[in-house]
Amino acid sequence: MSVLVFADTSEGIYKKSTLETVSYAKAISDLLGSELVAVSMNATDNTALQNYGANQIVNVQSASLNNKQYAATLTQIAKEKNSTVVVLGNNAIGNSVAPLIAAQLKAGYTSNVVAVPINTAPFTVVRKNFSGKAFGQTQILSEVKVIGLAKNSFGIVEKPTTATVTDFQATETNTTLASVSVDKNSGKIAIADADIVVSGGRGLKEASNFSLIEDLAEVLGAATACSKPVSDMGWRPHSEHVGQTGKPVAANLYIAVAISGAIQHLAGVNASKTKVVINTDPEAPFFKAADYGIVGDAFEVVPKLIEKLKAFKAENA
Repeated sequence: MSVLVFADTSEGIYKKSTLETVSYAKAISDLLGSELVAVSMNATDNTALQNYGANQIVNVQSASLNNKQYAATLTQIAKEKNSTVVVLGNNAIGNSVAPLIAAQLKAGYTSNVVAVPINTAPFTVVRKNFSGKAFGQTQILSEVKVIGLAKNSFGIVEKPTTATVTDFQATETNTTLASVSVDKNSGKIAIADADIVVSGGRGLKEASNFSLIEDLAEVLGAATACSKPVSDMGWRPHSEHVGQTGKPVAANLYIAVAISGAIQHLAGVNASKTKVVINTDPEAPFFKAADYGIVGDAFEVVPKLIEKLKAFKAENA
C-alpha cells in the first residue's frame, strides 16, 4: 500500500506549489502508515523530493507528453505501487489529469481539498465550495481515492528521507491531441507560485500607467496581474488576467489597485490570505472582501507606498 503524488515541474524545476503537494501527500502517508511514492516528470534533479518525505521516486523523462499520456503513466504507476491515494495539485495540469486517473482507477475524486483527512474510516476530507465562500466535508468511499490539493492551503514541510530512485518509461497512447505552441512569461514571477501579487484595474486609465503596478511589484518581489477588462483592452497580456474566468490566485498577499471588485474577480482571488485594496470609491465592492483598504487615488497612494517600502527595506537590509 502506498500514497502516490504527482510532482510536476516547470522547465525541469519543482514549483513551490509542487513541494506543497508533496508535503501534503507525506502527511497522508504518515496518517495511513504507508510509503510515499513521488512521480517526478522531467525534473533536472528529482532527488530534491527526498527533503519532503518521498520514500520512492519514480523518474519519468519524456520530450513530449500530453495530458492523456500523463494520466496513463500515473495510472500504471499507481497500479504497480498499489496506491490507495493519489494526490495532485489544483492547477491546470492537475485539474485536467486527475479526472482521467480517477476514471481509469475507478476512484472517487475530490478537488479543492484544504486539509489532511479528518477521518480515514470513512475517508473524509475538507474542501472549498462556492469559490471559497464555504467549506464542506466530503467522504470518498471508493477503494482508491484521488485528491486535488488547493494551492496555499497546507504549506511546505521538510521531512528528509532516503529514497530509492527508479526510471520509468512513459506510457504511450493514441491521441489526436497535440500542443501547437506554449506562451510563457519570461523573466517574471509566475502568478501561480507568487507569495505576493499586485494587480491593477482599468481605474489606472491607460496602459502606460501600469508602470505603477510594476514598480510596486518590483519592491515587494511580487507578480503582476490585472482584471479582465484590462486584458480585454490589450493593456496587459491575458496571462496576467486573474479572477474566476482567468487565473485563480491564492497568494499570501493580494494587492488590488484601482479594481472595483466584480464578483467574478473576487471569486478568483478569494483564496488569498490577506487582501488589500486601493480605490477612490469607498463603495467599491472590493472593500467588503478586503482585509485592509485605502480610500485614495492610486496615483498618489502607490508612489508613497513604494517610497515607504524602499525606506523600510534600506533600514532593515
